[in-house]
This record gives sequence, C-alpha cells and structure tokens, in this order.
Amino acid sequence: MDRECALKALAACRARVDALDLRILELINERTRIVEEIGRLKRLLNMPIYEPRREDEVYANVTSHNGGPLSAEAVRRVFERIIDEMRTVQRLRMEEEAGQQRQADPPESSKG
Repeated sequence: MDRECALKALAACRARVDALDLRILELINERTRIVEEIGRLKRLLNMPIYEPRREDEVYANVTSHNGGPLSAEAVRRVFERIIDEMRTVQRLRMEEEAGQQRQADPPESSKG
C-alpha cells in the first residue's frame, strides 16, 4: 500500500471511530438518564447510592459477554469508570432533590 492509499485508509478509519464515538456518547447519555431514575427510586426507598453487589453483577455481566479484543480486565476498568461517573450523577441528583425538598418544606415556626 502506498502512502496516499494509507492516508486515505487512515482517514476512513478515523471517520468510523468518530461515528462510533457519537453512538457511544448517545448510549452513555441514555444510561445516565436511566441511572438518574434509579437514583430517584433509591432516594424514595432510602437506599444507598453505592451497592457493591450490584456493581459486581454489572462487571460479571459485561466481562462474560466480552468477545474481545479488549481483555476482561480492560472491560472492567472501562465500566468501573462509567459506574463511578454514574454514582456521581446519582449523588448530585439526590443532593439537588434534597435541597429542593428543603426549600419546598415550610419552615417550622418556633413557639416562644
């Protein structure tokens, strides 16, 4: 393959990666919206954000379905990062909702 063909092939591969990145971003945002709902439900149920057992289930699920070429360890690291960001989303949303609830509650009057 000559240089010109290699440059064209490189540009084509990069265009495919750019398109995949946008699809991945779309899926991450969809996951985030679902996680926001999960956080809302956890707040209603008085459940903690961090659930190690559930996270282990997610890691087991994605690594068992991994067909490569990424190693299971690499897949786990990617999902650890995603889950860490999702915990942050849940925590921030729960704090925001708690603040809104405090503002909506009438102040208790002091009797004196």
